[in-house]
Amino acid sequence: MKRRHFVMGAAAVAAPGLARAQAGRVLKFIPQADLSTLDPHWNTAYVTRNHGFMVFDTLYGTDADYMPRPQMVAGHVVEDDGKRWTLTLREGLLWHDGEKVLARDCVASIRRWASRDGFGATLMAAVDELSAADDRRIVFRLKRPFPMLPNALGKFGVYMPAMMPERLANTPATTQVTEMVGSGPFRFLANERVPGARAIYARNERYVPAEGAPSGTAGAKVVHLDRVEWLTTPDPSTAASALQAGEVDWWDFATPDLLPLLRRNRNLTVSVLDRAGYMASFRMNHLHPPFDNPAVRRAVLGAVNQTDMMIAGAGSDQAMWRVPCGVFTPGSPLASDAGLDVLSGARDLERSKRELAAAGYRGEPVVFIVPTDLPHVNAMSEVMADTLKKIGMTVDYRAMDWGSVLTRRVSKAAPAQGGWSGFVTFSAGADNATPAANTQLRAQGQSGWFGWPEDQELESLRDRWFDAPDLAAQREVARQIQRQAFQSVPFIPLGQYFQATAYRNSLSDLIPNFATFWNLKKAG
Repeated sequence: MKRRHFVMGAAAVAAPGLARAQAGRVLKFIPQADLSTLDPHWNTAYVTRNHGFMVFDTLYGTDADYMPRPQMVAGHVVEDDGKRWTLTLREGLLWHDGEKVLARDCVASIRRWASRDGFGATLMAAVDELSAADDRRIVFRLKRPFPMLPNALGKFGVYMPAMMPERLANTPATTQVTEMVGSGPFRFLANERVPGARAIYARNERYVPAEGAPSGTAGAKVVHLDRVEWLTTPDPSTAASALQAGEVDWWDFATPDLLPLLRRNRNLTVSVLDRAGYMASFRMNHLHPPFDNPAVRRAVLGAVNQTDMMIAGAGSDQAMWRVPCGVFTPGSPLASDAGLDVLSGARDLERSKRELAAAGYRGEPVVFIVPTDLPHVNAMSEVMADTLKKIGMTVDYRAMDWGSVLTRRVSKAAPAQGGWSGFVTFSAGADNATPAANTQLRAQGQSGWFGWPEDQELESLRDRWFDAPDLAAQREVARQIQRQAFQSVPFIPLGQYFQATAYRNSLSDLIPNFATFWNLKKAG
């Protein structure tokens, strides 16, 4: 018997005993926002990504060092000078409905995911044929070598490359999948979901963990909980009170103004689990006036004060944020000062006002969609709206919940006909570290991410980055990408911040990452 098969069998045998030992263990969690959409191939909201990793699994995981490791696959073989990859699924994988996970399910899932994701699209552009050789083997026949194939299939940002049954994966990615059948460590209890209030998960008793120590989204996903309840709580004071009273166990996004209060409570731990942090940005609609004009976008770029944005969104403690901030995550290998003076120099709002007038702006309303239930985004949106007004823009401020922002930003209609002009958002630092996963840097026009910028030079530079032979060459291309981004302005970086999370001391063994629920233990 192969060692891998023995370990898997042992895990399966041990599961019933583990279930008895942990019977009735419930964790109550306040997510960063309401789970308004469920399909991780359809939506780039991080709350949807977090949900996705509970319900679905990925072919590869990514560890804390950003290295891909086999997850659903037992391993792979590379042949034909890097142009043929054969991935073999682990034995014993089951969907939540009891059906076996088959290679053809994964082939359909890869195609669906890649139709939405930039990294996936780049991978598929190198693919000549993708097929299922049999029930367990997935075969990529490539036009050219693509050594980052495991990185793509193991990415942990949005859109996550979730594997789902073929019958669901055959749904066009432009249509949401609402039936949540995955092979991940938790089952979604759809009959207990109350949109706007709660989402409930139960331990997947059929789940067989991969090998290896848990790290990032890689390794053994051992579940010590029977049930996880996500309780939507938009009001920060209510969330803090519930955490202090022991009514909930974990508050994902603790707000900066309440951190001193939480730190004084001896029953709580306040920490930063994700050291890559988050990148805040102002996203503009490139399809309609006024932001279809690059000169208008550059005028706004010159007016933004990143320090003001970070103080509003992340608080006055400078250890919790970093500026100046370009298009790549500060502290990552590709971050640089190329062209950064446009954001680090002194702010001159009068100059921006003159540049705006010279660009031809004539008072067109800026329909600014703002979430009321994400306090840090709401605070940065207030500063952004004030900045736009100070340089002479007409701001049509539309307050709504985050779920409504996520729904409305999909619309390509004119702002006055139900569309939008701009919104403040955030993305994980890990997603912004390279051009491979940095969705906001894509400039594909209407086939790209919400805002739909189009810049052939940015796209060409991205291709050059993939072809760069070493890190030094990649860094040079990244510098060129940043300079070009400050010319065409697909988005405006607002700064990097570190999100504090707060939890009861009864919890232990949380993985340094976004909110994940395997490995985690609850005492009592």
